[in-house]
Amino acid sequence: MFSYILDSFLTFFPYHSFISSLLIRELLLSSLSFMSIPFRSSLFLNKLSMASFDSSNEIELKDNAEIISSRQVEAVNGSENTDGKKKLDTKSSLIKKQPSGGWTYASLLLVNQGLATLAFFGVGVNLVLFLTRVLEQDNADAANNVSKWTGTVYLFSLIGAFLSDSYWGRYLTCAVFQLVLVLGLGLLSLASWLFLINPAGCGDGVKVCMPSSSVGIAIFYLSIYLIAFGYGGHQPTIATFGADQFDDSHPKAAELKAAFFCYFYFALNAGSLFSNTILVYYEDSGKWTLGFLASLGSAILALVLYMLGTPRYRYLKAYGNPLPRVGQVFIAAYRKWDLAPADANTLYELEGTQSAIKGSRKILHSDDFRFLDKAATVTQNDLCGPNNPWRLCTVTQVEEAKCVLKMLPIWLCTIIYSVIFTQMASLFVEQGDVMAAKFGNFHLPAASMSAFDICSVLICTGIYRHILVPLAGKLSGNPKGLTELQRMGIGLIIGMFAMIAAGVTEIQRLKFVTPGEKRSSLNIFWQIPQYVLVGSSEVFMYVGQLEFFNGQAPDGIKSFGSSLCMASISLGNYVSSLLVNMVMGITARGESPGWIPADLNAGHMDRFYFLIAGLTAIDFVIYVFCAKWYKCINLDASEKGIQLEEQHNDVLGKV
Repeated sequence: MFSYILDSFLTFFPYHSFISSLLIRELLLSSLSFMSIPFRSSLFLNKLSMASFDSSNEIELKDNAEIISSRQVEAVNGSENTDGKKKLDTKSSLIKKQPSGGWTYASLLLVNQGLATLAFFGVGVNLVLFLTRVLEQDNADAANNVSKWTGTVYLFSLIGAFLSDSYWGRYLTCAVFQLVLVLGLGLLSLASWLFLINPAGCGDGVKVCMPSSSVGIAIFYLSIYLIAFGYGGHQPTIATFGADQFDDSHPKAAELKAAFFCYFYFALNAGSLFSNTILVYYEDSGKWTLGFLASLGSAILALVLYMLGTPRYRYLKAYGNPLPRVGQVFIAAYRKWDLAPADANTLYELEGTQSAIKGSRKILHSDDFRFLDKAATVTQNDLCGPNNPWRLCTVTQVEEAKCVLKMLPIWLCTIIYSVIFTQMASLFVEQGDVMAAKFGNFHLPAASMSAFDICSVLICTGIYRHILVPLAGKLSGNPKGLTELQRMGIGLIIGMFAMIAAGVTEIQRLKFVTPGEKRSSLNIFWQIPQYVLVGSSEVFMYVGQLEFFNGQAPDGIKSFGSSLCMASISLGNYVSSLLVNMVMGITARGESPGWIPADLNAGHMDRFYFLIAGLTAIDFVIYVFCAKWYKCINLDASEKGIQLEEQHNDVLGKV
């Protein structure tokens, strides 16, 4: 019944061709039956592929799955084999070439990111005050709950990246998770209106809310975790999808992608600027439902604009599940543990330009983690019968596993920085909430101070792109100015100074506390340095992370590379929550209220900030050693002019 009504509605849709109707119909039906999405999406993409192929523009690509070169056979048998019995199993993939992608459609994705971020931060930036004022949680519990929720947001990025790389592709993954985001925001708006904000206007710091029902609280947590799931799955995939709009065969593709990631973070912060100023003001004054409805409208607009670019996006196929590929390398290496790794020139690899990872460029051999080379060492048993990937892997497969292992130490070193970043949504807000923030009759919401962080990001992004990069490029000879690893190290240092500034502000705040008063008389603008320093550190750390993990990840796990940045934020939030619990468990003993009590005037939050600064300094030393050890991925240079296998962007070319 719903399908019939939907088909009738689509006849009035502006893009009323068969293919655009099919696109919207499938996405909406998928959102109603989430568990059936993998089946629907695969069927849908097959339909699109068949609709777009033009037999007059066929290009045949040979897919060789089981070739062992004569050089490799010679290494095993000890004699020259010139006839090289090779089995050639070919498949044809048809690609239709038309102009698409580029800055036009990458810019549309930047706008989408800005609107989606506006929607997300419309909830997240003031969540700690919603928990304390509306749900009546104490400061430590509210800060921990926000940290756990924010951590969950970015943990879901791994799920989105996995589905994007393995099965759905970037486009469908972004669409589905945006639908989930819209659903979560709609449910939150409904829950706040019907169950939580009672009486109307409560939660403004003056008017106390009535205790919420268990049903209302349950719907609230369900909605915010749907928002976490939707935004988390969307975030890394939209970044990678934007980078996909630039063809790797273009000589300046690397520069274009670097610029895109910089503007991507710019768009993210531009979107959150509205949330951190206008929306946060209405929410702080008790108009929570209005703020949530504005976020819902922004998410819907983001989804509509995303759909408009469908006819001319540049699409890349999903590369298949990477877990079996990586698992095959470790299993094959384990089975040949007693063998010595073969010489690099005799390791198993497919002939020509073909790769064992369908659609992916080959990766040249590296000397790191040599024990994994055993997986690509050809033995006499490997020459008998068909190739078993659980016993013999290609060099590209082995290098893909090596890339993951090499990125992990760098990634682990970024987690402590995310502990710094998460303080803006928790302790910075609680600190500002007990400072003087009134100007006449106007009360400045504590959460709105993050606008200084956003402005710092926007200004520093412009300075970096237009001043620092050209200057550093002339001095270092590197067209990027500073390498990604250098920028991430600078981000750590600036973040450490941000924590020191926050500690100094807290010391001053405590000096101006009047006994019996909740708020200190110290002006809230004392927080500006810590917000500005965090913002400038983000430009170096998070933009550097996006470029580094996306650039160093093999073709088959690009979204996974982008998700590592989000996963770092996720673990940073969990580590922050763990630190708060440990600090309170150690310091809140006997008559001591601890460093972060419900009454911050009786605590020593400054010591907690200095503790994070000390941990960051130790982390920086470890990071320097890891950065010096790291060796970049080495793709086969002979394949620069070869197009990756695409589910091409013009599958809807006739719309």
